Amino acid sequence: MGNKLKIERRAGIVDLLINKAALKQDIADYSENILMQLKEVVQHELDEIAKSINDTRIRLDYKDNGKHEFRINIGSDTIVFQLHTNIFRLDDENPLWKTKYVEKNGANGYFGIINIYNFLAESVKQNRLNDVGYLIGRIFINHDEHFIMEGEGQLGTDFQDLENSKLTKDVMCQVIQSCLAFAVNFDLVTPPYKMVQEVSLQQINAISSDLQMATGKRLGFKFSSEEKDFY
Repeated sequence: MGNKLKIERRAGIVDLLINKAALKQDIADYSENILMQLKEVVQHELDEIAKSINDTRIRLDYKDNGKHEFRINIGSDTIVFQLHTNIFRLDDENPLWKTKYVEKNGANGYFGIINIYNFLAESVKQNRLNDVGYLIGRIFINHDEHFIMEGEGQLGTDFQDLENSKLTKDVMCQVIQSCLAFAVNFDLVTPPYKMVQEVSLQQINAISSDLQMATGKRLGFKFSSEEKDFY
């Protein structure tokens, strides 16, 4: 390999490190900062809600699980906010690539992602590892401090303008309130009879000892959006 080619390839690697690697680190740092701010907003919102709740049986608390996760217990639900440790690029077919905002700067198409999951609170409390939760929303955050969301209900419709959307404290409050409302309003649904008609002796023994029966709000059902492709 000639010296000129070596130098050119080395320069290409340096350029990637300066641009792409630094870009991803900027997004990762900003995403962690956003999660920290969300924690503050959540605690304030729970404090405000608690002022109107007099029933001690109703769960309403917050747990910090480090710089990548926190959990909310509200009523019979647990909502988990979890920041992915990797940075993602939009797939080539995503319509956002055709928007002026992303077209003028391809770096705008790279994102940190905060996944939002909904579990039954009893699943977490009893450590029922077979129980299932559901992804109810995802927050996409880019280096320009802009964001979009996809998800269920208002989470999938209210925050779609990447070019003009920023996660201010007020917007974070809207996101949190939408998550809480969706989780509380998303009821536990009885699975079809035929789906639970048969049970093994091992399963019944497990149920008797520690209630290790797979449980989820929609066991045997699908969200309507599960038939669609995400961004």
